[in-house]
Amino acid sequence: MRLTPFRAFDWSLRSCGLHGHVTYRPTEEALAARLQTDTAAGEAWRCLRCESFVVGPPAHSGPAADAPIVLRGRALRDAAILRLLATERGIRGVLLVALAYGIHRFDGAEGSLHRLFERYLPTLKPLADKLGVDLQTTGPVKLIEKALSLHHSTLIWVTLGVLAYGVLQLTEATGLWLMKRWGEYVAVVGTSLFVPLEVYEMVDGFTWLKLAAFVVNVAAVAYLLWSKRLFGIRGGHAAFEAERHAESLLEIEHAALQAD
Repeated sequence: MRLTPFRAFDWSLRSCGLHGHVTYRPTEEALAARLQTDTAAGEAWRCLRCESFVVGPPAHSGPAADAPIVLRGRALRDAAILRLLATERGIRGVLLVALAYGIHRFDGAEGSLHRLFERYLPTLKPLADKLGVDLQTTGPVKLIEKALSLHHSTLIWVTLGVLAYGVLQLTEATGLWLMKRWGEYVAVVGTSLFVPLEVYEMVDGFTWLKLAAFVVNVAAVAYLLWSKRLFGIRGGHAAFEAERHAESLLEIEHAALQAD
């Protein structure tokens, strides 16, 4: 027997459980009748998200055209994926901004760091030799050695570059978290620009962490392009909006009413 725990996962019920039901009474009486029923506990209205009948008056009312577009089913799954990507981008952005600040502080304390590096590295070498560690070839030591050899002007440009990249990541995170279309475009363009650099880094020195980051970024770009229909793919924005409206419970009931 195959185990498919996510096949039967109801994203709509999960969202209603976390945020509550969304009920709406359209002013069109025929349409309202399809969303309302009478129970022993009183009137009940269908939730626009999970379609369950909720006892009590509707939370909102108005023309059907003014009803909110409530994310349901697959749209909620997509929203969860976007929030996950936004979280990853947000963490990376914060770390990059912190790194830029660290480089800036390092530039002002380069002399003291250089003296500290020359004083304590020889002291630690005998212990490292007993442990079988070559300090001169370790990543942090090589990074410090490279940083100490950079000119002041170079460090300024490095700081600005890292800061700009961090701000870009935070911008992507904000747009993706708020599920804005501009955020999806920024994420695709920004991530794609750095894919060649990631390939170069893997060729220069392969690690599984670099490969994992590369795979995640390429998968994120492919997912956004295909599922969000960016740059005109699969009909573009018009097709994307039509798909969202087609999944609306009010739209479905309105179409059923027209068919009767």
